[in-house]
Parts: sequence; C-alpha cells; structure tokens
Amino acid sequence: MVLAALAFAGTAGAQTPPDVLVVGQIAEPQSLDPHTVTATNDFRILVNVYDGLVRFKDGTLEVEPALAESWEISEDGKTYTFKLRQGVKFHDGSDFNAEAVKFNFDRMLKKDHPFYGTGPFPLSFNFSSVDSVNVLDEHTVEFKLSEAFAPFLSNLAYPTGLIVSPAAVSEHGKEYGRSPSGTGAFKFVEWLSNQRVVVERNPDYWDGAAKLQAVVFRPITDANTRVAEMMAGGIDVMVEVPPDNLATFRQDANFAVAEQAGPHVWFAILNTKEGPFADKRVRQAANYAVNKETLANDVLQGTATVAAGPIPPAFNWVESSVKPYAYDPEQAKSLLAEAGVENPQVTFYVTEGGSGMLDPITMGAAIQADLQAVGFKVKIETYEWNTFLGRVNPGLQGKADMAEMAWMTNDPDTVPYLTLRTDAMPDKGGFNSGYYSNPKLDELLEKARKSTDQAERGKLYGEVQSIVHDDAPWLFVANWKQNAVTTAAVKGFELQPSFLLDLHGVTKE
Repeated sequence: MVLAALAFAGTAGAQTPPDVLVVGQIAEPQSLDPHTVTATNDFRILVNVYDGLVRFKDGTLEVEPALAESWEISEDGKTYTFKLRQGVKFHDGSDFNAEAVKFNFDRMLKKDHPFYGTGPFPLSFNFSSVDSVNVLDEHTVEFKLSEAFAPFLSNLAYPTGLIVSPAAVSEHGKEYGRSPSGTGAFKFVEWLSNQRVVVERNPDYWDGAAKLQAVVFRPITDANTRVAEMMAGGIDVMVEVPPDNLATFRQDANFAVAEQAGPHVWFAILNTKEGPFADKRVRQAANYAVNKETLANDVLQGTATVAAGPIPPAFNWVESSVKPYAYDPEQAKSLLAEAGVENPQVTFYVTEGGSGMLDPITMGAAIQADLQAVGFKVKIETYEWNTFLGRVNPGLQGKADMAEMAWMTNDPDTVPYLTLRTDAMPDKGGFNSGYYSNPKLDELLEKARKSTDQAERGKLYGEVQSIVHDDAPWLFVANWKQNAVTTAAVKGFELQPSFLLDLHGVTKE
C-alpha cells in the first residue's frame, strides 16, 4: 500500500501522499548499516529505523534510557552495567536481548568476528576503550572498559551505537546495509538507488507507534532542485536550506522554517605532511587571508558564526578564550614571505553537497578568491559527496593540499580525538586526513577523556582549542545553525542539537 501511494513520489509538482512524509535529503546514503557510515545525511534515516541503548533527550545533548532501561557505573568508571528493556523485537521478528548487544559491539571491535568489516573508517573508533562486552543474563549486559572514558554514554547515544539485528546481519552478510533491521519506530521497506529510501510505521514500537504511515527519504543533491521541489509540493521536508531561500520560505504561510544551534564545525583540512601547508606559517597565513565574517554574514547570510577552533561554542562549559583569526591579508602576505614561499600552488577539494557543508561550492569559490588575493594559486576539484569522502577520508597525501569538511558532534572529545590526534591517521583507522601531529595535544586529549570531573575537562579542552588554533592544521571557517523547512501541513517537526532527525512524533495534516 505504501509503495503504491509512492509510485509518483519522485515527480516534481506531485502532491505527496496523505500520512506519508517525503523528506528531501542532500545526498544518496552510503549505507543503512549504522556501523559503517559517517555522514549525518545517513544518520537522519538510521535514527528512525534503529534504537541505541541510550538516546539524546529531546532538545538536548543529555542522555536518557532507550533500549536500556537503566544502568550503573562502577566507582572507577571502567564498568557499565545495563538493564535492558524486555519484550522488544527487531523488525525481522528476532529478539532484542543481551546477546544481541554483545553481537553488535563485538562485530564493530573484534577483527576475528565473522561479520567484522564495518567500512574503512568506521566510527566504532568511538568505542576503542571497550575491552569486553559480557552477557550477565538475558536482559543484563556489562561493558568493561580499559580505562575510564567520560564520553562513553554520549557516544552510545550517537548513531554508531545503534543496535542492528544479528539475525539480519547473519542472513545478508556484506549486503546487510541494503536490508537493514532495527527496533526503531519505522521499518525498512525499500531502497531504490538515487531515487528513494522508504520506511513504514512499526506498529509494535516499544515507545508507541509513530503517527505517520511511512517516510520517504529522497536524495536531491542539487540545492536549487530541492528548493524547486519544496515549492512545487514534491517534498514535505527539506533539510539544509540554502541561505538565499530562507527569507522566501519564512514569508510564505505555506511553509514553516525550523532552526537549531548545535555543536557543528565547518573547516578545510590542510595537508600538514607535504606541500605548502607543511609549514605552520603558511597555514596561519591561509587563516588570516580568508574573510570568514563575510562568509558567515554574506554568503551564509547570518546562519553561522565564525569558528575559532575544533571545539564548537555549543559546548559552553569548555574554558576557552581563543578568538577567531582576524581577516588580515597583509599579515597573511607577511607570513608567506617569512616562510620563503612565493605563490604556493594549492589543490583544493570541494564537494557538491554533504552533511553540514554550508553551500560548499559557493564557499569554496569565496575561499579560493581570498587565498589568491594574497598570493596562493588555488585549483579547485569538485566531487559528488560520496566520491569526495572516498578521496578525503583515506588522506590527502599525493592528492590535495586542502579539502572542505564538516562535523556535527556530541562531545568536545569527538572531533579532535578522531581528526587531529597522531594515532588517528588514516592508516590507523582515524580521520586525521591532513596528518597533523602534536604530542602535547595527544597528551591533553587522553587526559580529558579519562576525567570524570567536567570542570577539569573544560580546562583541558580549552588548552586543546588554544593549541590547535595556533598550529592551524585547518582553515577554521564556521559554526552552523542548522535549518530545515516543512510544509504547513507538517506538525510536531523539530530539529535537535544532535543534528539528528527524529520523526517519531511528527504528523501530517
């Protein structure tokens, strides 16, 4: 019935079916296996199909129970014991229990597991402190950590911690990402490549059945096409609205605009291993050369603020006094001269669109112009999002000098730990694609993630922010205030600080 109603859903101008929400996504998903993907674009689908042991409380980054009803933490912070919700089944009819939880984390963390192989850059890196997962009884599971790890619960709430059906993984093997089975509010129906992913209401959902009959996620990579579809009635929800169109939607009673600040950072990775950006002075020169205020206020039309470092200001408990690099072309030229670099040649990877990338083509062109104004020679290479990730995540060596990137995060530990630590180089399974290394930073990050005192963590991450700002392994650009637009018929839609898309309580009149 759902598929029959959606037979025309890919046609611009068609009225979307009643009780079915059509969401315009920014890109085709990479996979529907939460253990293999890294993009918020994919996470927005996954959090509606799966649950984790815990989840973020509505409107916050605080953790609350989900598949785990409660938990206890040992005094040394190294043992977490979860009491699981009883009577929950996966969409394929198999039981959710402690064995299923163990299967999920062993699959992510044990290379000898029969279904290990969760992609070249899995965010299971977030659970590297887990030594073992032990089944105490059918509804009790214990996590033993190698050391105290403050972000553990928060990382469990992130989509990498979503629980997949062991039976479905066993049945589909490497193709599981095309045939997902979770415990979430919506069940998977179909995935037609470059057309749609369809999920339908799970009538047996433990937290109460969703009100929508189904949700259709349509990949529409071109922002102008997404806007046209929204205006024509071909989609009900559009995420990541271009700044140029926000005012138009705000002024039209047929639409509602949602905005939400969150822990986001948009930056350009700089190749610190080879080429001009191997010199810290050249990296600093790039930061002085780019007018980020103009990018935030004019290109992004006030939908972002200027970034000062890798830790977004949403984490207001981090004690940082670091200010963004000023726009100072003369200082940029002086640093290039001091470094003995004349007209440095730079290859700059830009994407057509992707998770939180903030009008990436326009932004890339503006950055290129500012860099060239102080003497850089910048060649842009533009790629579709998944192709872009395939080039950037393995590292920039031998390919590029800089690349756009954005992260939405759940803890101040996540971004610097996964992208700036020495042991997070691509060949070690991390996302340090620019090969930055600073032993002092490594030491601070290890200390901060083990502390159970938030005040101490706040001071340590303030030091992290200061070191990274000065070393400038990135071109720091913006912290984004996410947005979306819905038709007036859509009710109960809210954006979350986590940047995830929870559609459980949404209705459509």
